[in-house]
Order: sequence, then structure tokens, then C-alpha cells
Amino acid sequence: MIVDLVFVAAGLALLVVAGDLLVRGAVNLSLGLGIPALIVGLTVVAFGTSAPEMMVSVAAVLADAPAIALGNVIGSNTANVLLVLGIPALISVIHTDGHDIRKSYVMMLAATLLFIMLSFAGPIRWPHALILLLGLALILTDQIREALSHRSARNGDDTVELEGVNPHMPWARIGIYIAAGLVGLPLGADLLVDGATDIARFFGISEAVIGLTLVAIGTSLPELATSVTAAVKGRADVALGNVIGSNIFNLLAIIGVAGLVGPLPVPEQMLRLDLWVMLGSALLIAPFVFCRWPFRRVVGAVFVALYAIYVIVLVLGGTA
Repeated sequence: MIVDLVFVAAGLALLVVAGDLLVRGAVNLSLGLGIPALIVGLTVVAFGTSAPEMMVSVAAVLADAPAIALGNVIGSNTANVLLVLGIPALISVIHTDGHDIRKSYVMMLAATLLFIMLSFAGPIRWPHALILLLGLALILTDQIREALSHRSARNGDDTVELEGVNPHMPWARIGIYIAAGLVGLPLGADLLVDGATDIARFFGISEAVIGLTLVAIGTSLPELATSVTAAVKGRADVALGNVIGSNIFNLLAIIGVAGLVGPLPVPEQMLRLDLWVMLGSALLIAPFVFCRWPFRRVVGAVFVALYAIYVIVLVLGGTA
């Protein structure tokens, strides 16, 4: 049991470090090859920051634990809304009137509904996966086209803030970062999946519940840490955009890739409860997006309390 907990902790740590190295290496490589920072931010960074979750889901499918893969995504999307928005709101008010993200939010809802429909038509196999990846391609194409039009309106200004950019980084270091990320990600994913699976068996909890809770929260920690840090600095408003983007990628990219690797049977429990909790949490933020309501501390407290109740229901139901 202790060894399994060590595996989970080591896997999570390795995923965070390897994912960060891969993003840094890939960003500097892309910029060094002359790819505009605007495109790098929408593609390379987006895929790179989702790499840990993607590797966990792929590793789970290969380890014949598809419920962990599905739970990772469904649980992460729920945690992203209720925790990654709830906890920062307890620290600082999240203002929603600074940016218009209504279109991105509608895309997130569309991706959520598409995923739910495919889940009921499951198991999710390669045809379903291709539909999800096609949806991702359409969204990326639209975002890139819109971003390029905005850049043209600014007379070609391509100023985009990207973390980890070092214009003087040697090519050898870029190669080391990318290699370390590519090696560390699958290793960390294997450790996390193996440890989580053994913990589920030890406590008699289903793999689906472990994926929805332990694995999902673990892979959401980087987003939570980023949002909390932003809240402490008085920039909690960045959290909402990050959550919406992350949720879109989780559903379309991660399940899309995992579905190409192997079939993903959707457990009855997820069809009955978890998919609807994910959709409900997504709908909760609609008035904050369309009516520009701020996320105040009372809202943060309600969100965190709702997530705690959900986890308690999952654990009690998973051990029944």
C-alpha cells in the first residue's frame, strides 16, 4: 500500500516536471524554427500542457484499465470547474468582464455534449475518436484564423506571452528538454496508473472511482497551482479561460487519442451520474460567462462544497 502511494506521488511529480520540460523545449524549438508565437501559444503550448493527462489516459488503456482513462478526463473537467475556479475565488474575486469568452464557452459546452452522446453510443472506439479529433481540428482552425485576423488588425503585432521562452537557449539544451519530457511522461504515467490501480484493488474501490478522484485531482494539480498563484497575485481572472481551454482539450484531444489506442467502454456509473455532474458543473458557470457575474468568495465556497459532496458520494458508492 505504501509503495503504491509512493508510485502515485512519484508519477505525479514526474508528470509535472516532464510536462514542463517538454513544453519549454517544444516552445523554444518552434520559435527557433520561425513558427509565430501566436500559433505556438494556440497549438504547441496547449498540447504540451495536456501531455500529462494524455499520457495517463493512453497508459491506462494500454494497461487494460480504460475506466481510469475516462475517469481522468471526466473527473478532471469537473474538478477544473469546481476546484480550479472555486479555490482561487476563495482567495480573490474572479472578474469575468475583462475578456469575452462566450464563444469559447459555447465550444466547451458543444464538446461536452458531443462527448456525452458518443459515450452513450459507446464503447468509444476509433470512429468515435476521429469525430472528437475532427471537432478539435475545427476549433483550432477557428481559433488560429481568429487570432491571425486580430494580429492583422494590430498591424502584424505578434506579441504573445509564453512561459519558458529563452531566445538564447542552445539547441542542445532544447533537445535535452524535449528528450527528458518524452521519456519522463510515459514513465510517470505508468507509475501513476500502476499505483492507482493497486490502491483501487486494495480498498475494493472501482478503477472508475479512482480515475474520477485520485487520478483526476492529481492531473488537475498544475492548473490548480497556476490558478491559485494567479489569485495570490491578483490575476485570478486568468483561471476561467484556462479552465475552458483545458476542458475542451481534455474531451477532444485526450479521449480522441486514447480512443485510437484502444476501446473505451463507458461504465454504467459514469453514464448514470458522472457525465451529468460534469455537464452540470459546466452549466454552473454560464451566468458568470454571459452575465459577467464575478466569482466571489461565497461562490468559491459553494463550488468547493459541491465538489466535496461529489467525492464523498463517489467513494461511498465505489465501496458499496
